[in-house]
Amino acid sequence: MRHPHTRTTRRRVAGALTAGLLCTAGLAAPAVAAPARHPVAAPSLADGLALTPPMGFNNWNSTHCRADFNEAMVKGIADLFVDKGLKDAGYQYVNLDDCWALPDRDANGKLVPDPARFPNGIKAVADYVHAKGLKLGIYTSAGIKTCNSAGFPGALGHEYSDAQQFADWGVDYLKYDNCNNLGVDAKLRYRTMRDALRATGRPIVYSICEWGENKPWEWAGDVGHLWRTTGDISDSWGSMLSILKQNLPLAPYAGPGHWNDPDMLEVGNGGMTDTEYRSHFSLWSVMAAPLLIGTDLRTASQATFDILDNQEVIAVDQDPLGKQGTVVSSTGGRWVVAKEMKDGSRAVALFNESGTAQRIATTASAVGLPDAPAYTLRDLWQHRSYNTAGTLAATVPAHGTVLLRVSADPDWATHPPAAELGLDGSPFVEAGTPAALTTNFTDLGRTPARRVSVSLTGPAGWTVRATSATTATVLTTGRSLRTGWTVNAPAGTPTGSYGLVLKASYRSPTGESVTSTLPLTATVVLPPPTGTSYLSDLPWLSATSGWGPAERDTSNGESAAGDGHPITLGGVVYAKGLGVHAESEVSFYTGKACGKVTADVGVDDEKGTKGTVAFEVWADGTKVASTGVLTNAQPAQPLTADVTGAQVVRLVVTDGGDGIDSDHADWADARLSC
Repeated sequence: MRHPHTRTTRRRVAGALTAGLLCTAGLAAPAVAAPARHPVAAPSLADGLALTPPMGFNNWNSTHCRADFNEAMVKGIADLFVDKGLKDAGYQYVNLDDCWALPDRDANGKLVPDPARFPNGIKAVADYVHAKGLKLGIYTSAGIKTCNSAGFPGALGHEYSDAQQFADWGVDYLKYDNCNNLGVDAKLRYRTMRDALRATGRPIVYSICEWGENKPWEWAGDVGHLWRTTGDISDSWGSMLSILKQNLPLAPYAGPGHWNDPDMLEVGNGGMTDTEYRSHFSLWSVMAAPLLIGTDLRTASQATFDILDNQEVIAVDQDPLGKQGTVVSSTGGRWVVAKEMKDGSRAVALFNESGTAQRIATTASAVGLPDAPAYTLRDLWQHRSYNTAGTLAATVPAHGTVLLRVSADPDWATHPPAAELGLDGSPFVEAGTPAALTTNFTDLGRTPARRVSVSLTGPAGWTVRATSATTATVLTTGRSLRTGWTVNAPAGTPTGSYGLVLKASYRSPTGESVTSTLPLTATVVLPPPTGTSYLSDLPWLSATSGWGPAERDTSNGESAAGDGHPITLGGVVYAKGLGVHAESEVSFYTGKACGKVTADVGVDDEKGTKGTVAFEVWADGTKVASTGVLTNAQPAQPLTADVTGAQVVRLVVTDGGDGIDSDHADWADARLSC
């Protein structure tokens, strides 16, 4: 729930208190669980709760502990669940996070709701929510204090009393955090609250939030209904991506009544694009993750509601079979994740991790479907059905996801053939110089596509001309219409990204007219300078950073743009370089004219002993240099990469496999030779 860096500091302070307090309290010393040899499905509480992943709202990602978290907000969210159709879509829980209580218990040791935030108490809020046909959730920590620095009371040592208060108020869901835990064994702390909740006799969904520190997927199946698998999410592409990669391998442990929880949704909070938020929502759904809205719905855009209310995507998440999707392939940032559904179909996410559009393809067989003459393919964002002979493929935009539901359906022929639209050639254009592109239209269906026609349009003032045929009378399975084009951005066009649209129309054998469009991006670039240049002096094509923006000639700093410090590795200060935070990627156009990248790399000194990262250099789609995992204890490492012939060079920093906690990474003295 907390910012991971702040949370880490609090854990260290709590640990320093452990020795003295454990003796007084007589609590057991921490125990380390041996890792399971083979993943097995966790046992279930078998109480009939959370048979599908919980859906609802939690205020933390949008309000934190600010004053706007109050009774009026909670009631307003409940109203919107009903008014906007979210209740009908399956959202059920309206959950309070930290800061709902006063810092001190009353004379009887009871929790006291903050009268400024909740003047009528928690039960009145629960009654209001229940009257809407919804349920109320609440928060506390398995420690002596919650995670907020104000020091609200935690439940350690008060489990039975607090659980009974929650039950008396009508609480239906408990999120149980991990701060200020005195080093008490996690299994003991979380099992005690399980028993306390059970003793109340009230059905309460139990969310274990210990950040995956003690591998709860291995032991918590009969303790809680869901468990956090990672540190806290933030509203950034890098954070979402890091958490995705940590949660995906845990599929064997999820199922009805016991779910992996990669943390709440950030959809609508403004730190990502709508394309990235659609990926976030699609991937959480294919992972059978809890869907807890983290944005203030009172100010949400229609685009946000359109994502959160996509009932076909929600049906993937809520499928009663309860399988979490598994990775079929992930080469070059082209992810295929497939989820078995109760009706025998497969939900298939074609996810593009990279910063440029990519073709992602798989087959019905590869995702686990039986052999069949053809299949029905449903696009869950376009809300359209097609038939396919077995190929599942799409050109997926940067950071985008195409989410499909594919079945061996005997009625496949009632749908028009699926068509794949794509682009060959470079999307990079130098202003005033014609660029050659080739588009393709491919029939993926078992039935033919007839009267095929394609067009390509660009921004106003650009010249786009076809150099080969734009129509075909008929295309059978696997056949393509390839069309050459010249694209010319007028001289003087500023560098940046510009939209192109490939449009295709065709008819099915039954005469149904189908129109498909593929938004494309052309990037106007400058040729790289001759000689050796500092990368921090060159324009980048794109830059993503796990926390805060990428910085030029300073460290990442952490949050706001420009808050970095002089780049410092092992006490050595560098005047030039790039400061980022894992997961990160900074890409540069090199136009096949450059030969070498050099840098000193490492974890910046500003985070003390924290941070674990790995550096990679990619030349187009090939990794040409990497460091392996580095920590702050290591001095700067020299890194040299041969990028000869590459059109794009990408500087990538991963989290070293342990999440993005304090992963401040420097590309010190980074240079490009052309």
